[in-house]
Amino acid sequence: MFSKKDIIQIEKKGLTLKKVQAQIQVFRNGLPFVNIKEAATIGNGILKLKKEEETYFTNLFESNRNKVTLLKFVPASGAATRMFKFLFEFLKEYDPEKESINAYINRNKAMNIMLFLVGMEKFPFYNEVHHKTKSRLSNYEKLSNREQQLEFIKTMLDEEFLNLSHYPKGLLPFHAYKGHNASAFEEHLFEAALYAVSNGKANLHFTISEKHQHKFDGEYKRIAQIVENKTQTQFNLSFSFQKESTDTIAVTPDYEPLREEGGRLVFRPAGHGALIENLNDQNADVIFLKNIDNVVVFKYEKEVAYYKKTLAGMLLEVQKSAFKYMQLLDTNVLSENDLVEIAQFLSNKLNVFISSEFEKYSTKYQVEYLREKLNRPIRVCGMVKNEGEPGGGPFWIKDESSNISLQIVESAQIDKKNKMQKNIMKNATHFNPVDLVCGMKNYKGETFDLLKFVDAKTAFITDKTKSGKSLKALELPGLWNGAMGNWNTIFVEVPLLTFNPVKTINDLLKAPHQINAS
Repeated sequence: MFSKKDIIQIEKKGLTLKKVQAQIQVFRNGLPFVNIKEAATIGNGILKLKKEEETYFTNLFESNRNKVTLLKFVPASGAATRMFKFLFEFLKEYDPEKESINAYINRNKAMNIMLFLVGMEKFPFYNEVHHKTKSRLSNYEKLSNREQQLEFIKTMLDEEFLNLSHYPKGLLPFHAYKGHNASAFEEHLFEAALYAVSNGKANLHFTISEKHQHKFDGEYKRIAQIVENKTQTQFNLSFSFQKESTDTIAVTPDYEPLREEGGRLVFRPAGHGALIENLNDQNADVIFLKNIDNVVVFKYEKEVAYYKKTLAGMLLEVQKSAFKYMQLLDTNVLSENDLVEIAQFLSNKLNVFISSEFEKYSTKYQVEYLREKLNRPIRVCGMVKNEGEPGGGPFWIKDESSNISLQIVESAQIDKKNKMQKNIMKNATHFNPVDLVCGMKNYKGETFDLLKFVDAKTAFITDKTKSGKSLKALELPGLWNGAMGNWNTIFVEVPLLTFNPVKTINDLLKAPHQINAS
């Protein structure tokens, strides 16, 4: 199937022929759906903290933050293109010679266009686009309102003009303050200064597209002094790119390797699950994980930070107990009560399913069993009430060996043709906002090899096209889904205010992104 030339191409990417053949086998065999047992809900996999508990954990974090190393990890490689999708569709379909914009909106039920036009002046980039539109059109003032709106959108998106959709998402203006606009990248620095600081230093790591690094470097140089002065914080920034060795081969609908016209094999980036490699390269006691587009204007940041500290405090407390029990297991001098206590801790605090056969095991095997279950990375994940947003949610799942575990599951992983599975999915009360605090070190202070805790069976196969050709693509298990499938997991309800992603440009009109919103 593969020529010498193919093998050279494969090895240049840091892949092996064996790995690529295994990927093709995955396409042919297919991947199983996740078997969801029930939705995780309050009292059944999701904790709802009382105010005094929140205060306790926040204070615990505050009193320990200078004794541990902290890092904020932000996946930020996406371009802003998808945010403007509905506007590109509008420009392609709308004919000003045939109908008014209102008629187009009514005919297509295009409420997103209406919302964009009504809120136009509230966008942080409004003045820049408006000024550019006026300067490129000498007859601007004579144009009708409809024509001005159309030209505004063209100025914003056209490659010859501002070309905003080709910004990295993290560098697009998100918030309009008096005197300047702030990007999501800038807001992450300000936010990090509120909770990711240890001994006056904030470590931030952004995973970005290699072609955008110079833009991020330039933006940081521009704002660094201002942010450091305002926050009295010293920032230590680092960047990484999705590794080529995590790319996966694309295949035709008949499962043959897809090739470009010149005969070269087609490889594709394997989704955000590939970033487990980037996360694995980090070295910190506590890692805050949050997406680039989930930020708020400054007046809401303190409340967001409060809940980050709460989650981090929970992690530190549960880690302390886990480490104590691991040291006890190492002594091999354990009473029956000790073993029961450790099993109860795993079950009650870390949501670990303990085998019903556990009591029948020999003491030696009980110790091995508990050590294997306990000696894992830990994640504390914020969960928000389900508001109909697309994406993953918290579920109890059952694997092929009948092990039950708490997982974040994407809807694509669930067999929606199965009535029972579909009903369980419908009963989900909470949603995953990608709000994680991770403990990646063991009780000896060594960093776990995260690649050993990936559930490889939770990869995705998706249908795509390239140059008009249909293809099948393989995405690695998602970063906070299967890539963390074998971590110990705690889910905690956090307020909706902590979740403000910008998936479309109109999301910037919501209150948490507006300075003057009530």
